[in-house]
Amino acid sequence: MSDVDFEVIVVGAGIAGSVAAYRLATLGHEVLLVERGAEPGAKNLSGGVLYSRVMEQVYPAFLEEAPLERRVTRNCLSFLTPTSHVNVDYRDDRLADPTNAVTVLRAKLDPWLVAQAEERGVTVMPGIRVDALLRDGARVVGIRAGEDELRARVVVAADGVNSFLCREAGIATAPPQQHLAVGVKSVIGLPRTTIEERFGLTGDEGAAYAVVGDATRGVGGGGFLYTNLDSLSVGVVLRLDDLTRSGLGSSQVHDAFLEHPMIARFLRDGELQEYGCHLIAEGGLHGMSDLVRPGLVVVGDAAGLTLNTGFTVRGMDLAAGSGIAAATAIDEGLRRGDVSAAGLAGYPARLGKSFVGRDMRTYAKAPAFFENPRLYHDYGSLLSDVLYGVYDLDTTPRRHLLPTASTALTHSAVTKRMIIKDGLAAVRAL
Repeated sequence: MSDVDFEVIVVGAGIAGSVAAYRLATLGHEVLLVERGAEPGAKNLSGGVLYSRVMEQVYPAFLEEAPLERRVTRNCLSFLTPTSHVNVDYRDDRLADPTNAVTVLRAKLDPWLVAQAEERGVTVMPGIRVDALLRDGARVVGIRAGEDELRARVVVAADGVNSFLCREAGIATAPPQQHLAVGVKSVIGLPRTTIEERFGLTGDEGAAYAVVGDATRGVGGGGFLYTNLDSLSVGVVLRLDDLTRSGLGSSQVHDAFLEHPMIARFLRDGELQEYGCHLIAEGGLHGMSDLVRPGLVVVGDAAGLTLNTGFTVRGMDLAAGSGIAAATAIDEGLRRGDVSAAGLAGYPARLGKSFVGRDMRTYAKAPAFFENPRLYHDYGSLLSDVLYGVYDLDTTPRRHLLPTASTALTHSAVTKRMIIKDGLAAVRAL
C-alpha cells in the first residue's frame, strides 16, 4: 500500500458501485467510494422495480432492513389507444413468498447501501467529480479530481450510462442514439390508503404496470407506473433515435401519458414530489462495453447492463450482479498481484456465467424486436377493436370470436402476414 492511497477506488455510488465496494471491503481491502452527488442518491432519478433476490446474496437482511417501498405481487401489461386500454393483469401470491421484486426510491435506497459499505470500512467521498484517470502507460493507476490525485491498484467505473471513465479509458465513444433512451419520471404523492384502494392492494403489496401504445405517442419505448408506500412512480422511457425523428419533446410525451384517462384516474388529487429525466442504456447485449482494461473494470449502467423484455425492465439487479462478479475478480487479482487485463479477466468470465451474462444473451434480440413501430400503435388498436366487437352487445346477432377478430383485422393496418412475422420474432426475441 506504500505507493497507493487505496487498493481500489470505486467511482459512482449507485447500486453497482456500492455493492462492489461493500464486497471488496468485506474481503479485507482498502476501498474508496467516490460519488459526484452531494450525497448518495442525490443525482439518481432512477427508481422502480428491483428484482431483489440478488441483493439478499450480499445483504442477508435486505428485505427487513433496507428502505424498501412495496413487494410486487401484481404485474400488469397494458396496451393503450387514445380512448381505451387492454390489460393483461397477473397477480400471484407466489411472488410475495419468497419476495421476488420490490419497488424502491433511490434517494432512500442509495444512502442505505453506502452506509452498509461504510460500516465495512469503505471510505466515502461525496461531492467529488472525477476529471480524469491516472495512467502508467496503458495501465490505469488512479483518478484526478480537480487538483487532487488519488492512486489505486484498481479503479472501478460505476459512473452510469454514457460513462465518462469508459470514454477516458478508450473503451467506448459516446453510445449511438439507437442504444440510448431518455426516461422521464414523476413521483406523485398520495395517501397510502388511497393507493391501496385504487390498486386493490393490502399491507405492503405492490403493483407494477408496463404500458405500450399511446403511452409514447408512437415513439419507440413504453410507459410505467409503480406503487410506492405513499407515492406513485410514473413516466415514460423513449428510444432516443425515434424520439429525435418524431420531433416530439420528451416532457410533452410524458405529460400526455399522465393525462391519459387510464393513468389519470390513478393520479387524481396527487401531489407532484419529484420530476426529472435521465439517459438509459437500451442496446442490450449489443450495447455492452468492454469490461476490463489494465487496472480498470466497468460495472452496472456504465457497462450497458440493462434489459427491456417488454414484460420486465431490469437494470438494478444486473448492476448488483456485476458488482458481485467484479469484486470477486478484483480480490483474486489483488491477491495474485496481477491487475493487468489478463489478471482481471475473471470478471467478464464470471459475469458471463452468472444470471447477468446469461440473461443478456437470452434477450440479445429484444432491442431489435422493440424497434417494430406496430407495437406502439397498431396492435393496441387491433386488440381494442376485437374486444369491442365482443362486448358491444347491440341487437344484431352475435358471431364467434374468430369472425369477429377477422372483421377487426380487415379494418386494421396489421395484416395476417405481419402477425405471423411479428409473432415469430417475439418468440425468438423474448
